[in-house]
Amino acid sequence: MKIKFVGAAQTVTGSQHIISVNDKNILLDCGMYQGRRKEAFEKNRNFIYDPSKIDAVIVSHAHIDHSGNIPNLVKRGFKGPIYATAATVDLCQIMLRDSAYIQEKDIKFVNKKRQKLNKNLFEPLYTLDDVEEALALFIGVQYNKTIEILPGVKITFQDAGHILGSAGISLELTENGKTVYLGYTGDVGRNEMPILRNPDVLRDIDYLIMESTYGNRIHDQVENVADELTNIINEVIDRKGKIIIPSFAVGRTQLLVYMLHKLWNQHRLPEIPIFIDSPLAVRSTEVFRLHPECFDRETYRTFLDSEEDPFGFEKVKYITSVEDSKKLNDINEPCIIISASGMAEAGRILHHLLNNIEDPKNLILFVGYAAENTLARKIMDGAEEVNILGESRKVICKIKKMDYFSAHADQRELVEYVSFNSQKKLKKIFLVHGESEQSLPLKDKIIEKGYKDVMYPVEGQIVTIL
Repeated sequence: MKIKFVGAAQTVTGSQHIISVNDKNILLDCGMYQGRRKEAFEKNRNFIYDPSKIDAVIVSHAHIDHSGNIPNLVKRGFKGPIYATAATVDLCQIMLRDSAYIQEKDIKFVNKKRQKLNKNLFEPLYTLDDVEEALALFIGVQYNKTIEILPGVKITFQDAGHILGSAGISLELTENGKTVYLGYTGDVGRNEMPILRNPDVLRDIDYLIMESTYGNRIHDQVENVADELTNIINEVIDRKGKIIIPSFAVGRTQLLVYMLHKLWNQHRLPEIPIFIDSPLAVRSTEVFRLHPECFDRETYRTFLDSEEDPFGFEKVKYITSVEDSKKLNDINEPCIIISASGMAEAGRILHHLLNNIEDPKNLILFVGYAAENTLARKIMDGAEEVNILGESRKVICKIKKMDYFSAHADQRELVEYVSFNSQKKLKKIFLVHGESEQSLPLKDKIIEKGYKDVMYPVEGQIVTIL
């Protein structure tokens, strides 16, 4: 019985971990790696294992860095079942199609320039046809229902509280008469955040594969967020600028609209138009509306009990058409534009950054983590000039980051998560989905709590657990 760490090993994106048991291989997540364009393209296209040798895939949640390379896996030979929660299946239906669409569109845009320069043309990682083939393999599973997916392999999805449908996965693995309990956190959400329920901690496990994205940080205090967000909006209105928010279409965008709606109902939100410019965010919000069973009691009390839509009010306009998206460039008054992707690596946000980053009146507001070498990360880290869609732009506008909106547990919350498991039973913890600056401080904190065997595996490393 072995674990092979394939993706999100000593990096944040591209989650993929292979569990080998009873001569079968189970892939935990099949995420897309995000980083330098050329490196990301090569990593995503070329698996370091044979996809046809994978017998089943288990998806923790629908974010592209956990699900985005599934169509390519199928394209390269995988034919088995893909297990996920019902809400994750619904989100993957739209997110993977959107991923293929954006790839084909962006490749077409880039190839126009390459053709003029007589350079070789690029091909997308996968197409819509590849996505449709992959989606046919998905199987929806309820939370807290244990099912056997292969001989000697039972799985249970538990609510991770990260995004709609997200799950930590408990695996009961039996080989040669011996049973091991393995936990995979996926991405851990946060307690007392709006919309979703608190994370359901994986307990009584022997081994834990755990994310560490915010392993070196403590999030902003909740009580300060409404005031800070209101002050930011007022400051930009005073200088007649725009607020551009790169945001993940699933989870982060809905949380932002929820918060703005709540401020509006409290008469604290200034008069400012809000545009959600992301077809994926529009479709994702519809999926949210289909799954109120995932919502917490606060969402019911604040909105649903009075039959209000948490994700829509009079100042919000959802944009789907390209023509309406382009019209946003002509607005000469303060507004808020929320657009995907959160790491500013693809999608309409690139055009909004291209058109607004050199205006000192404007603000780019980052509301979540960005992986190393992504455009968002470069801007966050203070780059004076960046390349956007092949064009150089100086970073003249204001830059602001708010950690509160992150859907990832912070260092304190991750350590608390681990502490629900006995130090005697939990034999080893593997930290993934984090760069060294995040993972190693978390490792130290966990060891301080008395858990002696904490590993930070490298890509391709194989560990025997039985």
